[in-house]
Amino acid sequence: MTTDEKMEALLNEGRVFPPPDRFAATANANNKSLYEMAENDYEAFWAKQAEELHWFRRWDKVLEWTVPFSKWFVGGKTNICYNCLDRHVKGPLRNKAAIIWEGEAPEQQRVLTYWDLYREVNKFADVLKNQLNVEKGDRVTIYMPMIPELVIVMLAVVRIGAVHSIIFGGFSPESIKDRVLDSQSKVVVTADGGYRNGQVIQLKRNVDEALAGNDAPVTDVVVVRNMQYHMDIEIDDKRDTWYHRAMRKANHFIPAEEMDSEDLSFLLYTSGTTGKPKGIMHTTGGYLTGVHYSTKYVFDLKPEDVFWCTADIGWITGHSYITYGPLSNGATVVMYEGSPGYPDKDRFWHIIEKYGVSIFYTAPTAIRTFMRWGEKYPQRRNLSSLRLLGTVGEPINPEAWMWYYKNIGHERCPIVDTWWQTETGSIIVAPLPGVIPVKPGSATIPLPGYDVAVVDKDGHPVKRGEGGLLVIRKPWPSMLRGIYGDPDRYYETYWKKFGNLYFTGDGAKIDRDSYLWLLGRVDDVINVSGHRIGTMEVESACVDFPAVSEAAVIGIPHEIKGQAIVAFVTIKDGEAHSLDLIQEIEEHVVAKIGSIARLEKIFITAELPKTRSGKIMRRLLRDIANGNVIGDTTTLADPVIVEQLKQRYESEEGN
Repeated sequence: MTTDEKMEALLNEGRVFPPPDRFAATANANNKSLYEMAENDYEAFWAKQAEELHWFRRWDKVLEWTVPFSKWFVGGKTNICYNCLDRHVKGPLRNKAAIIWEGEAPEQQRVLTYWDLYREVNKFADVLKNQLNVEKGDRVTIYMPMIPELVIVMLAVVRIGAVHSIIFGGFSPESIKDRVLDSQSKVVVTADGGYRNGQVIQLKRNVDEALAGNDAPVTDVVVVRNMQYHMDIEIDDKRDTWYHRAMRKANHFIPAEEMDSEDLSFLLYTSGTTGKPKGIMHTTGGYLTGVHYSTKYVFDLKPEDVFWCTADIGWITGHSYITYGPLSNGATVVMYEGSPGYPDKDRFWHIIEKYGVSIFYTAPTAIRTFMRWGEKYPQRRNLSSLRLLGTVGEPINPEAWMWYYKNIGHERCPIVDTWWQTETGSIIVAPLPGVIPVKPGSATIPLPGYDVAVVDKDGHPVKRGEGGLLVIRKPWPSMLRGIYGDPDRYYETYWKKFGNLYFTGDGAKIDRDSYLWLLGRVDDVINVSGHRIGTMEVESACVDFPAVSEAAVIGIPHEIKGQAIVAFVTIKDGEAHSLDLIQEIEEHVVAKIGSIARLEKIFITAELPKTRSGKIMRRLLRDIANGNVIGDTTTLADPVIVEQLKQRYESEEGN
């Protein structure tokens, strides 16, 4: 798929929701002064945000920029862990709840205050430094369930100046092996097992398999005992250490390493569908500035808030908005181990009611699942503590936005739809909820301090109302510093197309109010009779139909049109699959966005193939529809779905 032609902008959304007066009156930002400050002096704006952090030594220069490499707060010395813990325990936040943890079993709860977390982090920092000989710059791989020890370990790693590489606990031994070898990790920290949907995940066994018979430089494996009932796992006395035994021998204080602002803090490997995983590099001062600033203003964070981001810490969302952003702001964070539907489909709403969650940040994929389950589940619970809602991970279609607004926020909570990437480190496009009116389905405008544009194939800005390619025109503090061990791939992937512009890989349109609307990945664009149509707009039109809860749209070869559109849709619980329903969906899409988007085929399915982070794998749907050999399914949450879809699709085509 080339990116030479202009993308079509088909959907129109006229609903606008201004900030509620009561919310705006006390918002951290309730006027446009931040935008004006950033516009007037870009570097001074970012320096002011960085000044909210603790620095052992102030920087000499705010920015050095030689495309495509940036350096921020040059010469400055700081430490991420110090900013998340040390400065808080010296004041009134010392005994404030930092983490409220709930296990998948409803009776499992733990609360760690900032002092508790500080104490445990110091002890594990001593384990790493003085028992396992981890030095500044060494890589530590973390493969753990969503338990408090995961946060303790990652903070301990950055405390001593080492580099963490966190692997989502659902990944396979092969994925672990690839990441350990690429990062050349010295230590792996894992757990005996974890829980998901009532099932046990064999984490330690996966690590053992990943490390068996390869050249990984791992000298030690630390194992957290997490299971309620001890599991039968193998312990290698020469390599493996029980976490609880090591902690008994640990000292209670390890000074935070004074890190250069540009020192590497962590690697995070993207779960790409083809080729070698990319080790995205994030540094210290710039990254923390970006996540601290965005947490404070995008979520309007207040001292009394209880903040819950439902992501897994194995993804960038969990790094930035479970751990580093909220803790650097002194927030109380909810951390949940399990899935949204276990043991019942009201589990998320039960947790909000139980802990008085006031800020709730989740994915459109989850929201569409809640829609399919129905309103009766949130109606069981008291959600009156909520005051702000957020979405992350992919564009949210207007129908799902409205369901979220009405059924979870009860039409009183602003919604911040956020656009960003693993590579950007922190949120780039989102409304300031006390300032910017929102439109269902739009991430609105770039945050103050970011220069984002929609451009044509030559890098020129498109006109309002047109679609194009989403780029970032200026460096930003939390941007990736490269791909670990592969600077050429960094340039080829993000910079080669335009030379001096960061290409996000996304299509977008800009409306008459300069609001941004994401149109999907450029690789997913469908070319129908010369019209380049983004998948997101057609999927949104499908989901706008009352019976549909989720949709994935792909293109298949067509002898006249070039490509035709096929939709895979799931319908809400209680809806019946019929030929009349299929026809009604087709007519609805045409009425919504025009005959150019007429669907060639609609295939109704119980589930869609998704990665473990919840993103729909359209590549696999294309393989199914085109009769190709099914590609790599190792990143899927449930690979069985693909084979079931393939068999059903072939059966219907045969008929």
